[in-house]
Amino acid sequence: MARVKHAVTVSLWLLTSTGTTLAGETRQLVKMPEPMQEHMLGNMRDHVMALDLILAHLAAKEWTMAADVAEQRLGLSSLDRHGASHMAGFMPKAMQDIGTSMHRAASRFALRAQEGELEPAVAALRDVTAACVACHAGYRIR
Repeated sequence: MARVKHAVTVSLWLLTSTGTTLAGETRQLVKMPEPMQEHMLGNMRDHVMALDLILAHLAAKEWTMAADVAEQRLGLSSLDRHGASHMAGFMPKAMQDIGTSMHRAASRFALRAQEGELEPAVAALRDVTAACVACHAGYRIR
């Protein structure tokens, strides 16, 4: 039920606040120094690579490996690695909240993946990507 509520909330938010128009970009520009932009973009590239690796492990039924990648590179355990504490100060509160929801969802996915059942794991992984979509649809740094 919580997953459905989250998906509905994200969908409504996307529909009401982030559509691009022919007039131009509608995402909120989040200003930060160039080194911080590069750091954030590096984090995002690592997140996409982690998602790809997670999917590869799921396809191979390597549940523990998928869980480990999720927790270490996306989950709450990854916050120090990604410099979350010094990045957060540049983000609007709503953007911080979306990021936190992504990290929490990744940790929840890691727990589901360890159970070795594909459907609950994929449903939990969808919560991770929904947070990514919400953030990228609402914010930009350039």
